Amino acid sequence: MDLHGAVVVVTGASSGIGAATALRLHRAGARLVLHGRDPARLAALAERTSGAVLPADFFDARAVTSAAEEIIGRFGAVDVLVNNAGIGWAGPFTEMTGDEVRRLVAVNLTAPIELTRALLPVLRSPGRIVFVTSIAGRTGVAGESVYCAVKAGLDGFAESLRFELSGTGVGIGVVVPGVVDTEFFARRGRPYERRSPRPIPADRVAAAVVRAVRDGRAETYVPGWLRLPVAVRAVLPGVYRRLAGRFGGS
Repeated sequence: MDLHGAVVVVTGASSGIGAATALRLHRAGARLVLHGRDPARLAALAERTSGAVLPADFFDARAVTSAAEEIIGRFGAVDVLVNNAGIGWAGPFTEMTGDEVRRLVAVNLTAPIELTRALLPVLRSPGRIVFVTSIAGRTGVAGESVYCAVKAGLDGFAESLRFELSGTGVGIGVVVPGVVDTEFFARRGRPYERRSPRPIPADRVAAAVVRAVRDGRAETYVPGWLRLPVAVRAVLPGVYRRLAGRFGGS
């Protein structure tokens, strides 16, 4: 897919993977719509990319609807949607409040589903929708049960939608990152303290997102070795669970 002049919506572009992805897409010549919760950071990114700014908190379902309406009203049609926005939470499940559960589900699962539903009718062919999920949704992580659940749900939605849209010219891609060096861990309430695996740069994930768009890749793990634990879980679930019980954690 040629990205020059393509209208690309990137959610969660205020920082981290989203910001890095926006910069790479800008260098490829895309016309950007930048969503995020931090207006100041979005404005700074827009100066660097000439992108349109769309500040909104996707915890509010009405904000998702309004964002879609604004995008359609301004651009008419979209070529690429990158569903990247997300939040985390870490700790014992019994310590989560109902509001924290609802926010995690709304931002990480409901919002990308709703935004995809709203923009799909105006997605040009050939078009792409890319979902940034997480290895946590493929393997499970202690202390992140709800986060793992919503990322697994996003995986299932993407896979089903891929089958549904087969032959329409709209491709679905999933990028599955591991531990990424962003502000995510500070914001989730617990820092990342494990010695391994080491966090990878956000730009490395951004490069995978752009490849997923350009090449029509269905699934990309970043780093690639993350396929191994997923394969072990599928083929030798008992072995996987013993190893995960010994070495797993958030």
